[in-house]
Amino acid sequence: MEQEETAMEITAKELMEMNQEELLIIDIRNEYDRNYGLIPGSVWADAQELVSNPPEDRSKKIILYCARGIISVDLAQALCDQGYEAYSLQEGYLGWLRYDMQNQQEDELCRKVEHSLQKKFRTSLMSPFIKALKDYELVKDGDRVAVCMSGGKDSMLMAKLFQELKRHGKNNFELVFLVMNPGYNDINYQVILNNAKILDIPITVFKSEIFDTVADIEESPCYLCARMRRGYLYSKAKELGCNKIALGHHYDDVIETILMGMLYGAQIQTMMPKLHSTNFEGMELIRPLYLIREADIIHWRDYNNLAFIQCACRLTESCASCGGTEKGSKRGEIKQLIKDLTKVSPYIEKNIFRSVENVNLDTVIAYKQYGVKHNFLERYDEMGRLNGASGSQTADNKEME
Repeated sequence: MEQEETAMEITAKELMEMNQEELLIIDIRNEYDRNYGLIPGSVWADAQELVSNPPEDRSKKIILYCARGIISVDLAQALCDQGYEAYSLQEGYLGWLRYDMQNQQEDELCRKVEHSLQKKFRTSLMSPFIKALKDYELVKDGDRVAVCMSGGKDSMLMAKLFQELKRHGKNNFELVFLVMNPGYNDINYQVILNNAKILDIPITVFKSEIFDTVADIEESPCYLCARMRRGYLYSKAKELGCNKIALGHHYDDVIETILMGMLYGAQIQTMMPKLHSTNFEGMELIRPLYLIREADIIHWRDYNNLAFIQCACRLTESCASCGGTEKGSKRGEIKQLIKDLTKVSPYIEKNIFRSVENVNLDTVIAYKQYGVKHNFLERYDEMGRLNGASGSQTADNKEME
């Protein structure tokens, strides 16, 4: 009787010491998780389809990795049972990330990242960053801005863009790079600290107990966590003498929020580029990445071989270990919907964004302003008189065209 092969686990160090030309490194995480980083040279495959449709080339060793090395073990064993030489990466992507951090050449990498923002990514990242600051008047003379860093790709990029702006552009404001530790596990916390060190970002760290507080909340724990985080950030920023906090929401977040409001919230609203705080007098929230596309952020990250954490919440680790926290979420559904619609028309994303710039109150049934709801009937007769006096087209005529 032929003895079945047993799948083995390898460490990130062992992986990097292998001849890469003899390997087929397969990422089995979902698309949302891959957006936060991947192992260079890896390809993606659906975990469920991989066993039924394995690679045709049996000459290469197969290295499988998920987020934390859980699902990849069983999948590697299934491929071994079919005669492949398959391995599971120990601790998954997080294990590789930790190994990669320990071997980064800090000074050289930081110079490369900064040079890329000045040259290669000037049009796609630096220019829209500056445009948002100007168009929405996000930063003014004398401002002291708390750049809030969660450890993900978006907030890390925002920090570097602000640094580059002060270094080569305007220097009429102050910056504080603020990191809140709401209860991260040790690995994620070290990733944040190490990336800040590598990228030469002088962070100010403070702790909160948010994860412990929301641990037993069954209904909308993520919503509560986000609200509490913002409150803690406002409070700490004000304590440090800041009058603004900067968050890393980008263009894609904006258009996803617009559709989420319509489809799941029965409302038309958007994620604003800046807001006055309702609970912290004199404080504002700004979103400097408002005009930057997520695909360009991912391109910048991969070009510089950077790796960041994704959702680091301890409450979602069980599902994030190999499936991701956004898989099955409303935002994840909207992200996929927009992606599908863009296949039909390349203008979909731009049109969604511009839709909230072109709201015509004359054609809206009801709306809210300053917390007060208004109905079109309040102005209906007046609009008729105005239309008649100006000779403008009626709504009926417009609809018939």
